[in-house]
Amino acid sequence: PERHHRLSLNITMTEGKPIECKAMVAFGVNDLQECDIIVAPPKAGEVRVKVVTNALCHTDIYTLGGSDPEGLFPCILGHEAGAIVESVGEGVTSVKPGDHVVPGYTPQCKEESCIFCQSSKTNLCPKIRATQGKGVMPDGTSRFTLKKDGSTIFHFMGCSTFGEYTVLAEISCAKIDPAMDLEKACLFGCGISTGLGAVWNTCKVEKGSSVAVFGIGAVGLAVIQAAKAAGATAIAGIDINPKKFELAKTLGMTHSFNPKDYPDKTMQSVLVAESPSTWGWDYTFDCTGNTDVMRSALEASHRGWGQSCVIGVAASGHEIKTRPFNLIIGRTWKGTAFGGWKTRDDVPELCKKCMSGEIVVDHFITHKFKGVAGTVQAIEALHSGECLRAVVTY
Repeated sequence: PERHHRLSLNITMTEGKPIECKAMVAFGVNDLQECDIIVAPPKAGEVRVKVVTNALCHTDIYTLGGSDPEGLFPCILGHEAGAIVESVGEGVTSVKPGDHVVPGYTPQCKEESCIFCQSSKTNLCPKIRATQGKGVMPDGTSRFTLKKDGSTIFHFMGCSTFGEYTVLAEISCAKIDPAMDLEKACLFGCGISTGLGAVWNTCKVEKGSSVAVFGIGAVGLAVIQAAKAAGATAIAGIDINPKKFELAKTLGMTHSFNPKDYPDKTMQSVLVAESPSTWGWDYTFDCTGNTDVMRSALEASHRGWGQSCVIGVAASGHEIKTRPFNLIIGRTWKGTAFGGWKTRDDVPELCKKCMSGEIVVDHFITHKFKGVAGTVQAIEALHSGECLRAVVTY
């Protein structure tokens, strides 16, 4: 295998050959190790990329910690990245070597026969869903092996960006303007896009609305930012860590609530009473993945027309509940996956808006680390509660 040299993307040397590189391999629950791996060339319909930047998302930690029902080990985690195409497999036409891409865990095949891609109501293309969920490429095999013994390593969310190189399906590659800073571009691979899209696409928040956001991490802050941009006039942030309120205020939060300040009350009762109309908040968003919080969010939404959107992913086996009467009196419960964005069409546009200054994301990058092994420091930073996004540059 060809040993890659940092930043020398000499395509002619590596095209069609296996590449040896570094990756953080998850061998089991909370067992992450830096290893030498072999990344096979892309097959038909596939793209091999050099990962330049990777942002750590809570979903990676969720799977590493054993909470993911689809979690498979050993695997290479990571799904928020900025990358450069190294080589392409047979039949690939939408990207070429040297192109800059953001990998997408929600693919977009764009085929006329795909009722999901052809619908404006959803972004959930199922073309490679079955194999992606099993940790393999569309042909049912992996492109990763461990150098020391040749054993197979699974893929993750169709991305696997905790390594210096990875292989993606062509339909998972969002081609972006090469002038876009990859340190920022990686943020549009998951969390930030999801928060923005929950507001703009899934709920279509209108000017003058009231909004309540449960959980003010990176996704929650993106929801607040999007709600402000949409013209919401009252924006509540709910979090048990009051340190998070300061930045949230600069992004548009107008009301803050810490559940610890109300030990004898439910948050929904507090929020309804404190809402502008005293009948609840027009739109509520759960960014926690906690099913009890999801219930609070629904029941804090407005009588007659409130919409509550589930963004956070709950741990395996957990279920949501509420009294049916809450729906009968006009509340709607909905959810969003990747904010409703169609990866290949929309991520390039989000990047353009970032470049023009329309969408500002600098405040999300609170920590920066170098090298694949920097992923361990990124995880520690994320667990500290002081981190929104830790970006690792390989």
